[in-house]
Amino acid sequence: MSEFCTQRLQWSPAPDQDQVEYATIEVPRDYADPGGERISLALSRRRATDPARRRGILLAVNGGPGGDWGGGRDLPGRYAGTPLHEVYDLIGFDPRGTGASTPLYAEVTVPAVTMDSRPPDSSFEAIAEDMRLREQACARAGGTLRPHISTRNTARDMDVIRAVLGEERISFVGYAYGAYVGAVYGSLFPGGLDRLVLDSCVGPDWTWREQFLQQGDAVQRNVDLWARWTGERHGTFGIGTSPEQVLGTVEDVVTALEALPEDAVRLRTLFDGAVGNRASDRGQWGELGSLVADLRRAAAGADLGRCRELLAQQGTWRPADSEGDLRVGVLEAITLEHAWPSDLEVYYQDMREFRKRFPYGYGVLRAQPWVGAFRAFEAPEEPVALTRDGYSVGLIVQADGDPMDHYDGGVAMAERLGHHLLTVEDSGEHEVYVLAGNAHVDAVVHRYLVDGVLPPARSSCPGRTPRPDIAADVA
Repeated sequence: MSEFCTQRLQWSPAPDQDQVEYATIEVPRDYADPGGERISLALSRRRATDPARRRGILLAVNGGPGGDWGGGRDLPGRYAGTPLHEVYDLIGFDPRGTGASTPLYAEVTVPAVTMDSRPPDSSFEAIAEDMRLREQACARAGGTLRPHISTRNTARDMDVIRAVLGEERISFVGYAYGAYVGAVYGSLFPGGLDRLVLDSCVGPDWTWREQFLQQGDAVQRNVDLWARWTGERHGTFGIGTSPEQVLGTVEDVVTALEALPEDAVRLRTLFDGAVGNRASDRGQWGELGSLVADLRRAAAGADLGRCRELLAQQGTWRPADSEGDLRVGVLEAITLEHAWPSDLEVYYQDMREFRKRFPYGYGVLRAQPWVGAFRAFEAPEEPVALTRDGYSVGLIVQADGDPMDHYDGGVAMAERLGHHLLTVEDSGEHEVYVLAGNAHVDAVVHRYLVDGVLPPARSSCPGRTPRPDIAADVA
């Protein structure tokens, strides 16, 4: 392995980006066979702006699982001009399989089943077949590289980056899947870790399937809070005086949309998505209340055009997956680190439950069969058991209403690793530090990463976006 750790970097200026340099390094495709095939990693660097105070390098990973839709080597640009940039060389990299690093591809498959937030039982087998074909498409394009795209190997890659840069230790900020990467790195290479921030964590003991399932409850928690707030403002929105009445009105709209002569499933699916997604953003609570009221009137009057207009801005799910011949296949590879049930009835039972309990924000997608039910390879290694033995206490940032990474996951990660926990209260923020523009969080985390000052073991700060300034009804 020494040949990888001692390779010499050749930095070159990044096109059209001042003070940014690019380089590539080589790492083993399979760390169990370091003399075998190699892959490349694309790196970026922004040097510390105050060299006299420089305290090392800082890496960051967001997006996921696997860096899918993450910032990669462009992520350090989000820290430019912050106190971090003064004291750290900011190092970005495209995790293996993504971006300008050696890519892992999957063939694009277009699902035969139209997206439906509440699919009938009669669609279940066809949904599973779509996933079986998706896994086959991943296997065809991914080839022999696919089994080696793993969190454990990404952590190993990070340690090669550390060694190549001549640093004893790295500081690290991980968001969402990147938070898991940071916890794995600390478990494997505790001596190589300095300061650590884990933002928007998965649960330390959850499989990827369990992580997906937790999202249904996380979204519903925000919906319930919105329904309570809206019920206290019946005079403004007119859709109910209690959480139960508000959600009853939401379901009345669902029923009315399903009765429309055209676009019924699509419009109801868009509406279910809007309720879940907008309830997570406190700043959109008023807009969501008005949307429900307006849709109730339009759907009751069978005004199809008005219903379409009201839902025109609502997206569905990963549209890029249906474009072109190839796409990045890292999401599927990473989530196959854990075993998935092969009995399809397990998924069908969960789909029936989620269809009833968590219809908003596309909750049923978290329960339906995933490519793991048909995985074409066995993971070469077991997932890492997370521990903290040999590096200092770090900081976890978790919004209590994060719809993607359930708050309970951050609490469990803090307890497992003994890190301090900063709770972002009354907030549906996800990937918060610097990326979300939350000045309260940024101040606390800057102070830790720059000056080494941790907040209390359990502390809190407000979310970025307060609830709308709409007065509650007078009792």
